Amino acid sequence: EVEQFRTPFDYLLGRRTYEIFVAHWPFAASGARDERGGQGSPADDVVADALNAGTKYVASRTLTELSWRGSVLLHGDAATSVAELKRTDGPDLLLQGSAELLQTLMAAGLVDELRVWTFPVVVGPGKRLFGPGTSPGRWALTAVTTSSTGVVMATYRRSGALELGSFAFEQPTPEETERRRRLAEGD
Repeated sequence: EVEQFRTPFDYLLGRRTYEIFVAHWPFAASGARDERGGQGSPADDVVADALNAGTKYVASRTLTELSWRGSVLLHGDAATSVAELKRTDGPDLLLQGSAELLQTLMAAGLVDELRVWTFPVVVGPGKRLFGPGTSPGRWALTAVTTSSTGVVMATYRRSGALELGSFAFEQPTPEETERRRRLAEGD
């Protein structure tokens, strides 16, 4: 699961994700956990080291300064700032968490790849990854692996516009005609 953190990335974070991360990861560097206690693992050290070493670009309309070393506040429109970043040389940009920022970037056509990790747990309601307003499009599965703990890690690449189809008959069945009538009446 930590392999993605072994490749250098720059990170994109929304304000809420930044605030969660800055309260933890700067203090979780290799060996630092021994001072604070907790149930860390070598995998946690890989993630902490990668996050602490990488540049963190933070999209926020309210923050004015960032305390985490290597953090850069994106000013103005997030999509415009990210489009500018994508035009520069440098490592890939990895958006971590930040569901609202993801929606903004998807609507602007700035997301080239999705890495969706599905954990084998149910924790109840939460944020939707693809909520209202998500920009429709087609995605092609390019890789999938399953960890030893059952986490399914799927990678998708953008593959074009969404093509809608229909399985409806040219002439609706009587049942379909009745269903449409009830729907029109608000039933």
